[in-house]
Amino acid sequence: MIFVGVDLGKREHAVCFLDVAGREVARRLRVPHTGAGVRRLEEQLGRLPGPHRVVMEASGAHWLGLDRRLRADGLAVQVVNPLQTAGLRKMGIRKTKTDAGDAKVVAELARIGRARPSYVPDDAVLELRELVRFRWHLADQLGDAKRRVLGVLDKVFPEFAQQFSDPFGATGRELLSRCAGAAEFATLELGELEARIREASRHQLGRAKAAALRAAATDSLGVGCLEGVARLQIRALLAQLRPLERQIARADAVLERRVARRAPHLLTVPGVRGLLAATILAELGDVARFGRVEQVVAFAGLDASVFASGAFEGTRQHISKRGSSHLRRALYLAAFKAIETDVELAAYMRRKQAEGKAYRVALVAVSRKLLARVYRVLSEGRPYRPASPVSETTTPAAEQIRQASNSGDHSAPRPRRARRGRSRPESERSERALTAKERAPDSRGGVVPPARELPLDVP
Repeated sequence: MIFVGVDLGKREHAVCFLDVAGREVARRLRVPHTGAGVRRLEEQLGRLPGPHRVVMEASGAHWLGLDRRLRADGLAVQVVNPLQTAGLRKMGIRKTKTDAGDAKVVAELARIGRARPSYVPDDAVLELRELVRFRWHLADQLGDAKRRVLGVLDKVFPEFAQQFSDPFGATGRELLSRCAGAAEFATLELGELEARIREASRHQLGRAKAAALRAAATDSLGVGCLEGVARLQIRALLAQLRPLERQIARADAVLERRVARRAPHLLTVPGVRGLLAATILAELGDVARFGRVEQVVAFAGLDASVFASGAFEGTRQHISKRGSSHLRRALYLAAFKAIETDVELAAYMRRKQAEGKAYRVALVAVSRKLLARVYRVLSEGRPYRPASPVSETTTPAAEQIRQASNSGDHSAPRPRRARRGRSRPESERSERALTAKERAPDSRGGVVPPARELPLDVP
């Protein structure tokens, strides 16, 4: 077996060849990131005894094309997490880092059997993931432009945003497109200001709002000398909002169709809608590769980190965050929505807060519970069914014990508990994240196979 370590670069890659004993069996190569570079690498492999295993890190974007090209040419390719190679690289005493040295580290990781292959998504998942991440990028750009507008207003008219529930609504945008600083608003006649507000708000706002806005402008702490520059900045930033919003709407429409075709049952989980559903589906990929819910939790980086040394054992366990940050972000926002509509999750949230957990810590626990539901829905291919108002987890034997305890009669027999493995913390038990109705087997439905994906430009 020849282990071929590839250190990826933007324009060229460093390649190292190791045998099972760790000896370099050929000169190190530097091949360009082109088809000719791939052919040069394959020619070198043709001169070496087989079999060959090409190993590379899943870093940047260049591994995608190289991985698919080598697999199409019949080579065995293994993609590893960069965190694994980073740990092996730190074993040396001297701090050295070169492309050739990194290529050897990658090959060495596979040679000693410590390379755990990373998940390589198929074309449909890869396309969905790319679109989802671009959609988040558009949202971040939109939010950044709005924050910049508010930053400019803080200098020239800091009281403006307080006058509207949404300063970027139709009324706020119309006013800011005409005036920027407090001095401009203060010089407007009240009738003219009222007319503009009425027209922009479709007669929902009128004279009272105009009088309040003008009074705030008259007594504002805005810096008047900056109003000329602020007018230019605000108009330029407002001009960016409309195109971004149209692009976001178009991306959302495509994502909605993709999710409805691939996994319609995912939309039945509380809080999982629209972009959040698409993000969860794209980042998880094929859930069949997970054997149990704890593996999904670890993939999302929601598993608790452990710190213990000698007699000391840490009690404040933070989540590891060793996973997809996009997936954690979507689950966190979905949990925020789910506690507004799901009775069980809302009660779980209150219980965590009653235990002394901070709001965000409790919401992360809800995210983990929500992920368990998502995993069950996707793996079993059935819609989510909420718990009934009366808890279904109470068995007849448990109800008998409860009644006997309340009456003071302790003669009722206790049901035998099935033996189980080593106990895990309650928040890590997959079964407790699901109701009895959810745990019931169901053969209906399934994840819709991606028979034919719609092109991105289909309306």
